[in-house]
Amino acid sequence: MNKHPVKYKVSIVFMMLCSLLLVSACQTQAKRDPAFAAVRPTLPPVEPESNGSIYKPGFDVRLFEDIKARRVGDILTVVLNEATNAEKEATTDVTKAATSTITNPTILGTTPEFDLPKFMPLSATQSLNLGTSLSSDHSLGGSGEADQNHLLTGNITVSVVEVLPNGNLIIRGEKRVTLNNGVEYIQLSGIVRQIDVLTNNTVLSTQVADATINYIGEGAIADSNKNGWLARFFNSPLMPF
Repeated sequence: MNKHPVKYKVSIVFMMLCSLLLVSACQTQAKRDPAFAAVRPTLPPVEPESNGSIYKPGFDVRLFEDIKARRVGDILTVVLNEATNAEKEATTDVTKAATSTITNPTILGTTPEFDLPKFMPLSATQSLNLGTSLSSDHSLGGSGEADQNHLLTGNITVSVVEVLPNGNLIIRGEKRVTLNNGVEYIQLSGIVRQIDVLTNNTVLSTQVADATINYIGEGAIADSNKNGWLARFFNSPLMPF
């Protein structure tokens, strides 16, 4: 029988905490996202049997071709040049006042009145009849202002995953950079016209249709810039105050 059960339990907890720290330290490596994974080029068609002719039908032979991406599996460099600036200002001022007065009615030529009990003395300004007066005053004032801007520059090389019937290219790709204290991800997907691809096989990010650009950071630095779960609760719409 163990004579020190408390020390035994403390040692188990300490070993579990050490294991969790080791696991969290190993999670700093970059992870691949299947949604932005590159694709392999399609296999060329099977060469038909030779019939003695120089040209073979159904077999693609390119005598003159540049380096621009046009087929599934080709790579394409996207020049990131994203800059946006948004400003918004709103002011609200609402005031509402209402007054309603009901005079003491006359019933059969008399105005109804009633007496208070003896333990409730009648003041000089109090009227014991059915006359009623109501008044309300409401006001609301508010103002808001928002200013947001961002700038993203750089290059990311992606691959062509599909060629549409009109010749447009569906591209996607991901760049993973592992730093000392975290991992940085740049993910991009969208549709590019072949005519917009320059001779050096690059295209501007502003010419990518249906573009999805994600810049994500993971690690100690990214975690330090995030609010904890309790702070997020107080800043969420669920907070009633």
